[in-house]
Amino acid sequence: MDYKTLHRVLNFGIALVWGINGLFCKILNLVPRHQQIVAKVLGAELSKILTIAIGIAEIAMAIWIISRIWSKLTATLQIIVVAVMNLLEFILVPELLLWGRFNIMFAALFIFIVYYNEFVLGKKIKL
Repeated sequence: MDYKTLHRVLNFGIALVWGINGLFCKILNLVPRHQQIVAKVLGAELSKILTIAIGIAEIAMAIWIISRIWSKLTATLQIIVVAVMNLLEFILVPELLLWGRFNIMFAALFIFIVYYNEFVLGKKIKL
């Protein structure tokens, strides 16, 4: 697989992660653990509406990723959001995470993939 094809596949896969998490896990609440995390971190009173708002933001992120508009900014923002969110969850609610504190390893892998896709592959194909 050439660099350009790999970049497109990874870009689509990254966007898919954001879109699926936003729609299915947050907006449709098919994974109630996400709303429980929001309730514990930000407060139970607004947890449902905040979870839906986060889901909408995640879908917007997926669309932004696919659009390739300001791709370096998008990648940087993804890295920051995933790092901050996962550090907060690691400290505040590890018992609600699918793999407990081990979840941070998956976050690190996702961050690496986002970084590699934009700042390594992107440079090789001169986006």
